[in-house]
Amino acid sequence: MERRPLLSVIILTYNEEVNLPACLESLKGLDCEIFVVDSGSTDRTVEIARSYGAHVVEHPFENYAAQRNWAQSNLPLSGEWVFHIDAGERVSPELADSLSRFFTGGPHDEIDGLLVSRRTIFLGRWLRHGAMYPVYHLRVFRKDKGWCEDRQNDQHFVVNGKVHKLKGDLIDIVTEDLDSWTLRHVRWARLEADELMRRRPVGSSGRGVRARLTGNPIERRRWLRNLYYRMPLFLRALGFFCYHYFFRLGFLDGIEGLIFWTLRGFWYRFYLDAKLYEARRRSEVHKVPGG
Repeated sequence: MERRPLLSVIILTYNEEVNLPACLESLKGLDCEIFVVDSGSTDRTVEIARSYGAHVVEHPFENYAAQRNWAQSNLPLSGEWVFHIDAGERVSPELADSLSRFFTGGPHDEIDGLLVSRRTIFLGRWLRHGAMYPVYHLRVFRKDKGWCEDRQNDQHFVVNGKVHKLKGDLIDIVTEDLDSWTLRHVRWARLEADELMRRRPVGSSGRGVRARLTGNPIERRRWLRNLYYRMPLFLRALGFFCYHYFFRLGFLDGIEGLIFWTLRGFWYRFYLDAKLYEARRRSEVHKVPGG
Protein backbone atom coordinates (compact mmCIF):
# COMPACT_ATOMS: atom_id res chain seq x y z
CA MET A 1 0.00 0.00 0.00
CA GLU A 2 1.30 3.45 -0.93
CA ARG A 3 2.47 5.48 2.05
CA ARG A 4 0.58 8.73 2.53
CA PRO A 5 2.51 11.92 3.35
CA LEU A 6 1.93 13.59 6.69
CA LEU A 7 1.87 17.06 5.11
CA SER A 8 -0.56 18.52 2.55
CA VAL A 9 0.42 21.86 0.99
CA ILE A 10 -2.30 24.25 -0.26
CA ILE A 11 -1.45 27.09 -2.67
CA LEU A 12 -4.03 29.61 -3.90
CA THR A 13 -3.38 30.98 -7.39
CA TYR A 14 -4.63 33.44 -9.97
CA ASN A 15 -2.31 34.25 -12.89
CA GLU A 16 0.83 33.29 -10.97
CA GLU A 17 2.98 31.93 -13.82
CA VAL A 18 5.85 34.23 -12.77
CA ASN A 19 5.90 33.30 -9.08
CA LEU A 20 4.67 29.71 -9.00
CA PRO A 21 7.75 27.86 -10.39
CA ALA A 22 10.08 29.18 -7.65
CA CYS A 23 7.44 28.43 -5.00
CA LEU A 24 7.05 24.83 -6.17
CA GLU A 25 10.82 24.38 -6.53
CA SER A 26 11.26 25.36 -2.88
CA LEU A 27 8.90 22.54 -1.84
CA LYS A 28 10.91 19.78 -3.53
CA GLY A 29 12.77 18.90 -0.36
CA LEU A 30 9.56 18.16 1.54
CA ASP A 31 7.72 14.85 1.72
CA CYS A 32 4.32 16.32 0.90
CA GLU A 33 1.42 16.41 -1.50
CA ILE A 34 0.60 19.71 -3.21
CA PHE A 35 -2.81 21.12 -4.06
CA VAL A 36 -3.13 24.25 -6.19
CA VAL A 37 -6.54 25.92 -5.90
CA ASP A 38 -6.90 28.16 -8.93
CA SER A 39 -9.57 30.82 -9.41
CA GLY A 40 -9.65 31.09 -13.21
CA SER A 41 -6.09 31.87 -14.31
CA THR A 42 -5.72 32.87 -17.95
CA ASP A 43 -1.93 32.41 -18.12
CA ARG A 44 0.19 29.24 -17.72
CA THR A 45 -0.41 28.85 -13.97
CA VAL A 46 -2.39 25.60 -14.23
CA GLU A 47 0.01 24.11 -16.77
CA ILE A 48 3.00 24.91 -14.56
CA ALA A 49 1.32 23.46 -11.46
CA ARG A 50 0.58 20.17 -13.20
CA SER A 51 4.11 19.96 -14.61
CA TYR A 52 5.36 19.86 -10.99
CA GLY A 53 2.94 17.08 -10.10
CA ALA A 54 0.54 19.26 -8.13
CA HIS A 55 -3.15 18.45 -7.93
CA VAL A 56 -5.07 21.34 -9.50
CA VAL A 57 -8.60 22.22 -8.42
CA GLU A 58 -10.55 25.20 -9.76
CA HIS A 59 -12.85 27.14 -7.46
CA PRO A 60 -14.36 30.66 -7.75
CA PHE A 61 -12.68 33.23 -5.52
CA GLU A 62 -14.72 35.13 -2.92
CA ASN A 63 -12.01 36.22 -0.51
CA TYR A 64 -8.84 34.70 0.90
CA ALA A 65 -10.41 33.42 4.10
CA ALA A 66 -13.30 31.73 2.30
CA GLN A 67 -10.98 30.22 -0.32
CA ARG A 68 -8.55 28.83 2.24
CA ASN A 69 -11.30 27.36 4.41
CA TRP A 70 -13.08 25.89 1.38
CA ALA A 71 -9.83 24.26 0.27
CA GLN A 72 -9.17 22.77 3.67
CA SER A 73 -12.72 21.44 4.01
CA ASN A 74 -13.22 20.10 0.48
CA LEU A 75 -9.90 18.92 -0.91
CA PRO A 76 -9.06 15.19 -0.56
CA LEU A 77 -6.14 15.89 1.76
CA SER A 78 -4.15 12.80 2.71
CA GLY A 79 -1.93 14.49 5.26
CA GLU A 80 -2.77 14.92 8.91
CA TRP A 81 -1.07 18.32 8.74
CA VAL A 82 -1.76 21.18 6.30
CA PHE A 83 0.65 23.89 5.14
CA HIS A 84 -0.85 27.05 3.59
CA ILE A 85 1.57 28.96 1.37
CA ASP A 86 1.18 31.75 -1.20
CA ALA A 87 2.57 31.57 -4.74
CA GLY A 88 4.84 34.54 -3.99
CA GLU A 89 6.47 32.72 -1.07
CA ARG A 90 9.36 30.28 -0.95
CA VAL A 91 10.35 27.75 1.70
CA SER A 92 13.95 28.38 2.72
CA PRO A 93 16.25 25.32 2.87
CA GLU A 94 16.51 25.74 6.65
CA LEU A 95 12.72 25.77 7.02
CA ALA A 96 12.39 22.72 4.77
CA ASP A 97 14.94 20.94 6.97
CA SER A 98 13.09 21.98 10.15
CA LEU A 99 9.79 20.69 8.78
CA SER A 100 11.37 17.39 7.74
CA ARG A 101 12.97 16.96 11.15
CA PHE A 102 9.70 17.74 12.90
CA PHE A 103 7.69 15.18 10.93
CA THR A 104 10.32 12.44 11.17
CA GLY A 105 11.07 13.09 14.83
CA GLY A 106 7.92 11.65 16.35
CA PRO A 107 4.15 12.12 16.59
CA HIS A 108 4.37 15.35 18.68
CA ASP A 109 0.92 14.70 20.11
CA GLU A 110 1.13 17.78 22.35
CA ILE A 111 1.60 20.20 19.39
CA ASP A 112 -1.19 21.27 17.02
CA GLY A 113 0.37 24.17 15.11
CA LEU A 114 3.74 25.43 13.88
CA LEU A 115 4.85 29.07 13.75
CA VAL A 116 7.23 30.04 10.94
CA SER A 117 9.10 33.31 10.51
CA ARG A 118 8.43 35.42 7.41
CA ARG A 119 11.39 37.02 5.62
CA THR A 120 10.12 39.94 3.54
CA ILE A 121 11.91 40.73 0.27
CA PHE A 122 10.98 44.16 -1.11
CA LEU A 123 12.38 45.38 -4.43
CA GLY A 124 15.01 42.67 -4.11
CA ARG A 125 16.10 43.62 -0.57
CA TRP A 126 15.58 41.65 2.61
CA LEU A 127 13.92 44.01 5.11
CA ARG A 128 15.68 43.11 8.37
CA HIS A 129 14.69 46.18 10.42
CA GLY A 130 11.60 48.18 11.33
CA ALA A 131 10.14 45.20 13.26
CA MET A 132 9.89 43.33 9.95
CA TYR A 133 12.03 40.39 11.05
CA PRO A 134 11.42 37.99 12.57
CA VAL A 135 7.62 38.07 12.22
CA TYR A 136 5.97 34.73 13.05
CA HIS A 137 2.90 33.33 11.31
CA LEU A 138 0.89 30.19 11.89
CA ARG A 139 0.98 28.36 8.55
CA VAL A 140 1.27 24.66 9.47
CA PHE A 141 -1.24 22.86 11.67
CA ARG A 142 -3.29 19.72 12.10
CA LYS A 143 -6.07 20.00 9.54
CA ASP A 144 -8.79 19.19 12.08
CA LYS A 145 -7.49 21.74 14.59
CA GLY A 146 -7.05 24.94 12.56
CA TRP A 147 -8.80 27.33 10.18
CA CYS A 148 -8.50 30.81 8.67
CA GLU A 149 -10.37 33.52 10.55
CA ASP A 150 -13.29 35.11 8.70
CA ARG A 151 -11.90 38.52 7.79
CA GLN A 152 -11.73 40.30 4.46
CA ASN A 153 -8.20 41.55 5.12
CA ASP A 154 -5.32 40.80 7.52
CA GLN A 155 -6.50 37.22 8.00
CA HIS A 156 -4.59 34.86 10.24
CA PHE A 157 -4.84 31.15 10.81
CA VAL A 158 -6.15 30.03 14.19
CA VAL A 159 -5.51 26.71 15.92
CA ASN A 160 -7.04 25.02 18.94
CA GLY A 161 -4.04 23.79 20.84
CA LYS A 162 -0.36 24.34 21.56
CA VAL A 163 1.92 25.90 18.93
CA HIS A 164 5.65 25.51 18.39
CA LYS A 165 8.21 27.74 16.63
CA LEU A 166 10.27 26.29 13.79
CA LYS A 167 13.70 27.42 12.64
CA GLY A 168 14.02 28.75 9.12
CA ASP A 169 12.14 31.35 7.10
CA LEU A 170 9.21 31.50 4.75
CA ILE A 171 10.55 33.95 2.18
CA ASP A 172 7.91 36.40 0.97
CA ILE A 173 8.67 38.15 -2.33
CA VAL A 174 6.50 41.20 -1.71
CA THR A 175 6.95 42.95 -5.04
CA GLU A 176 9.14 43.61 -8.02
CA ASP A 177 6.56 46.06 -9.40
CA LEU A 178 5.41 49.12 -7.46
CA ASP A 179 2.34 49.71 -9.65
CA SER A 180 0.69 46.35 -8.91
CA TRP A 181 1.79 46.52 -5.27
CA THR A 182 0.17 49.93 -4.83
CA LEU A 183 -3.04 48.82 -6.52
CA ARG A 184 -3.23 45.85 -4.14
CA HIS A 185 -3.00 48.24 -1.22
CA VAL A 186 -5.84 50.35 -2.59
CA ARG A 187 -7.98 47.20 -2.64
CA TRP A 188 -6.84 46.14 0.82
CA ALA A 189 -7.66 49.58 2.24
CA ARG A 190 -11.21 49.30 0.91
CA LEU A 191 -11.60 45.82 2.43
CA GLU A 192 -10.11 46.85 5.77
CA ALA A 193 -12.29 49.97 5.96
CA ASP A 194 -15.35 47.85 5.28
CA GLU A 195 -14.25 45.38 7.97
CA LEU A 196 -13.79 48.16 10.52
CA MET A 197 -17.11 49.79 9.64
CA ARG A 198 -19.00 46.52 10.04
CA ARG A 199 -17.58 45.49 13.39
CA ARG A 200 -14.96 46.24 16.00
CA PRO A 201 -11.45 44.83 15.55
CA VAL A 202 -11.32 41.17 16.52
CA GLY A 203 -10.86 40.76 20.26
CA SER A 204 -10.97 37.77 22.53
CA SER A 205 -14.16 36.07 21.34
CA GLY A 206 -15.38 34.19 18.31
CA ARG A 207 -13.30 32.14 15.88
CA GLY A 208 -10.74 34.85 15.22
CA VAL A 209 -7.29 35.46 16.64
CA ARG A 210 -7.48 36.46 20.28
CA ALA A 211 -6.01 39.87 21.09
CA ARG A 212 -3.63 39.24 24.01
CA LEU A 213 -0.52 41.20 24.95
CA THR A 214 0.81 38.15 26.81
CA GLY A 215 -0.12 35.66 24.07
CA ASN A 216 1.83 34.20 21.17
CA PRO A 217 3.38 36.53 18.53
CA ILE A 218 0.20 36.59 16.42
CA GLU A 219 -2.03 37.38 19.41
CA ARG A 220 0.33 40.19 20.48
CA ARG A 221 0.25 41.71 16.99
CA ARG A 222 -3.56 41.64 17.04
CA TRP A 223 -3.60 43.32 20.48
CA LEU A 224 -1.28 46.05 19.20
CA ARG A 225 -3.37 46.42 16.02
CA ASN A 226 -6.52 46.93 18.07
CA LEU A 227 -4.66 49.48 20.20
CA TYR A 228 -3.61 51.29 17.02
CA TYR A 229 -7.23 51.55 15.86
CA ARG A 230 -8.19 53.27 19.12
CA MET A 231 -5.78 56.12 18.36
CA PRO A 232 -6.81 59.36 16.58
CA LEU A 233 -7.54 59.14 12.88
CA PHE A 234 -4.68 60.28 10.59
CA LEU A 235 -2.25 61.05 13.42
CA ARG A 236 -1.83 57.33 14.02
CA ALA A 237 -0.51 56.89 10.48
CA LEU A 238 2.30 59.33 11.18
CA GLY A 239 3.00 57.65 14.51
CA PHE A 240 3.09 54.23 12.85
CA PHE A 241 5.66 55.43 10.31
CA CYS A 242 7.86 57.13 12.91
CA TYR A 243 7.78 54.10 15.22
CA HIS A 244 8.84 51.60 12.53
CA TYR A 245 11.15 53.82 10.47
CA PHE A 246 12.98 55.64 13.25
CA PHE A 247 12.48 53.87 16.60
CA ARG A 248 12.62 50.33 15.14
CA LEU A 249 15.45 51.34 12.76
CA GLY A 250 13.66 50.79 9.46
CA PHE A 251 15.97 53.41 7.93
CA LEU A 252 18.83 50.88 8.13
CA ASP A 253 17.30 49.07 5.14
CA GLY A 254 18.40 51.88 2.82
CA ILE A 255 16.38 53.27 -0.07
CA GLU A 256 14.19 50.17 -0.19
CA GLY A 257 13.34 50.65 3.48
CA LEU A 258 12.50 54.31 2.88
CA ILE A 259 10.19 53.41 -0.02
CA PHE A 260 8.55 50.56 1.90
CA TRP A 261 7.83 52.48 5.08
CA THR A 262 6.74 55.65 3.29
CA LEU A 263 4.26 53.72 1.14
CA ARG A 264 3.24 50.91 3.48
CA GLY A 265 3.85 52.55 6.84
CA PHE A 266 2.46 56.02 6.11
CA TRP A 267 0.65 56.36 2.77
CA TYR A 268 -1.35 53.13 3.11
CA ARG A 269 -2.28 53.85 6.74
CA PHE A 270 -3.25 57.42 5.90
CA TYR A 271 -5.28 56.29 2.87
CA LEU A 272 -7.06 53.69 5.01
CA ASP A 273 -8.00 56.39 7.52
CA ALA A 274 -9.24 58.55 4.64
CA LYS A 275 -11.45 55.64 3.49
CA LEU A 276 -12.79 55.31 7.03
CA TYR A 277 -13.46 59.05 7.22
CA GLU A 278 -15.29 58.90 3.89
CA ALA A 279 -17.36 55.89 4.97
CA ARG A 280 -18.32 57.47 8.29
CA ARG A 281 -19.42 60.70 6.61
CA ARG A 282 -21.62 58.75 4.22
CA SER A 283 -23.06 56.80 7.13
CA GLU A 284 -23.90 60.01 9.02
CA VAL A 285 -25.56 61.50 5.93
CA HIS A 286 -27.78 58.46 5.58
CA LYS A 287 -28.86 58.79 9.19
CA VAL A 288 -30.13 62.33 8.65
CA PRO A 289 -33.90 62.35 7.86
CA GLY A 290 -34.37 63.25 4.25
CA GLY A 291 -30.58 63.08 3.65
